Amino acid sequence: MARHRSDYKYFLTYRTRWSDNDQYAHMNNAVYYHLMDSIINTYLEQHCGCSPNPSNSADSDKTPPAPPIGLVVSSQCTFLSPLSFPQVLVLGLRAKRLGRSSVTYEVGFFLEDDQQDAEASAFGGYTHVFVDRKSRKSVRDGISGKLERGLRAIYAPLQEDDEGTDSKPAKSKSRL
Repeated sequence: MARHRSDYKYFLTYRTRWSDNDQYAHMNNAVYYHLMDSIINTYLEQHCGCSPNPSNSADSDKTPPAPPIGLVVSSQCTFLSPLSFPQVLVLGLRAKRLGRSSVTYEVGFFLEDDQQDAEASAFGGYTHVFVDRKSRKSVRDGISGKLERGLRAIYAPLQEDDEGTDSKPAKSKSRL
């Protein structure tokens, strides 16, 4: 179950705030989900050409079809050791599963001073299914072009993702 910084491909730094702590003086679990959403959407916007801006949607026959959007269909987080204010965190991101119209992300939570072999204090993520922006129906081959290239850049499955045993890099099983 251990996750290490070296398992992840993209990183963002986050300075915790006093308001991130709950009554037990550690980071509230809702903040973990907020941070997972932040790193994933930052990556999608900066590296995959995805924009949540509704002005990208097509309104006429002359406008090219709007790109699909990702909807969260499942999420989870495993907490291994507490984090709290005033720590500085490093969030690591990888795509652990890629399909034709869905992707499962994983985010690792590390302290800023952790080394590459450091174990995560927590890890979690969610699955996006890419759907038509208007109908909200799944789009066949919704992952293509710049989105596919960007997700492949952070694609790093672990053996335990498929076998439940080890956390060594696995052979690619992408269906793209």
